[in-house]
Amino acid sequence: MTTTAPPRPAAPATPPSPPSPARRVANRLLRWWRQLTAMRTALMLLFLLAVASIPGSLLPQRSLSRTNVSKYFTDHPTLAPWLDRLFLFDVFSSPWFAAIYLLLFISLIGCVVPRAIEHGRTLFTPPPPAPRHLQRLPEHTELTTPLAGPVLLDVVEEELRVRRFRVVRRDGKNGPEVSGEKGYLRETGNVLFHLSLLALLLGLAGGKMWGYEGSILVSEGQGFCNSFQQYDTYSAGPLVAGEDLTGLCVDLDDFEAKYEQNLTASSYTADISYQVDGGPTVPTTIGVNHPLRTHGDRVYVTGHGYTPSFSITLPDGTAFTDLSAPFLPSDPGTMLSQGVLKVPDLGPGSTGSLAIEGFFAPTGVLQAGLLTSVDPRPLDPQVGINVYTGYLGLDSGLPQSVYSLDQDLIDRGALTQVGRANLAVGESMTLPDGTTVTFSGFREFAAVQVSHDPGQVWVLGAAVAVLVGLLGMLLVRRERVFARVVPGPDGGGTVLAIGSLTRGSADTGPRFTALTGDVGTALATRAAAPPAAAPPLSEEAPPS
Repeated sequence: MTTTAPPRPAAPATPPSPPSPARRVANRLLRWWRQLTAMRTALMLLFLLAVASIPGSLLPQRSLSRTNVSKYFTDHPTLAPWLDRLFLFDVFSSPWFAAIYLLLFISLIGCVVPRAIEHGRTLFTPPPPAPRHLQRLPEHTELTTPLAGPVLLDVVEEELRVRRFRVVRRDGKNGPEVSGEKGYLRETGNVLFHLSLLALLLGLAGGKMWGYEGSILVSEGQGFCNSFQQYDTYSAGPLVAGEDLTGLCVDLDDFEAKYEQNLTASSYTADISYQVDGGPTVPTTIGVNHPLRTHGDRVYVTGHGYTPSFSITLPDGTAFTDLSAPFLPSDPGTMLSQGVLKVPDLGPGSTGSLAIEGFFAPTGVLQAGLLTSVDPRPLDPQVGINVYTGYLGLDSGLPQSVYSLDQDLIDRGALTQVGRANLAVGESMTLPDGTTVTFSGFREFAAVQVSHDPGQVWVLGAAVAVLVGLLGMLLVRRERVFARVVPGPDGGGTVLAIGSLTRGSADTGPRFTALTGDVGTALATRAAAPPAAAPPLSEEAPPS
């Protein structure tokens, strides 16, 4: 009698070893990458970028006007510092805006590039085989005909090719079949749209990196050259150096402002002469929407104002003529302007520095003893000025505005008011020390902006490509048509089953009805045609 050994207990299952720390980190990074490159994330970042741009439109920006930013600080002394801590006066160069921009850029690359590669493969892939159950497709029908199966597929293939389908004919598992597909331009438009959006971001980034912009006030008869040192305000990309600027020099020969009957400005035109890199001088006329374009630079007229001129005669007879400074408009409707002329050194016969601060009125009138203007045109130019002497602080090393005096110097007594008067052209005032100040005339100035943006052509091309891709997405339909022939019931002819599947369109019935109607007509025509007669057999000659 044999005994069997009891079965050994099964060894306990070894628990799987936990992944290594490096594997866990890699899995987490891969999950984050998939979330970042998802289309939903790209759309959220695009929306967030648009929302982040709103403060840049509502609040003054230092890159456009430091004067407006300073005025905002003056008007809102409590709120402005907090907004400045959030970079809301430098929105488009702030770290958080750059972070959103960079994340959107990476998301688009990770989302669009694989999709473009996959679409490229699809362009060379034949249409898929017909599904097993054509009657389950959204549009389907069956036609019974006495014609043979190959003839039916010939008719379907011909109709599909007329409609510009890509057609493949197969011997499928369920019978001979035809597969047709068209509308690849829809996905091409989709890929083009997103690639163009990516190119648009690249063009904008390139313009910021290699572009620059400068603004300056130029009076008639004066000029400037394209140099950062000469601009009143400028901004430049991090990859722009001073030697990269175009050797452009511009002289303002004449400026003309035209007004409507309600005294609103209708146009600004400036007659200028320019030369590039010491070349010949070229005269031209520019306007607000008609800039000078040369060597990648654009020269715009963005505004205008008046530059009053003064003559100063010292007690010893020394005369200083044609001293002028631009006065900035404080009332754009009447062009009442405010400014200051600083004369740091009048020579040994003077009492030191002198400053003339006040208002310029193109058409001056006195209202309650104060000078104001009632018309932006220079019909009766007058100035209301205060004259100061003393220390201007120009050599203190501290920054100060060229359009106003330092109020602290006046409060400390470093500057003393020595005269005040309202003057018309040609009139003078005499200071206590015998110095004579004469309002000798005025000139107009133009606010000129020079811009260089190497990415503007790329941005324009990308914007056009975005529209083309969007049209392809909206107008083109991705459509597939399948046809299969099977024997009819009880051997009664042949059944042609046709089905259609269309993406991106809810109303596909009329096109499918037109296709099946043309197929049915062609089949009826072929079925009614008499069979072709067989060629007669040639008789052989009897052997001789």
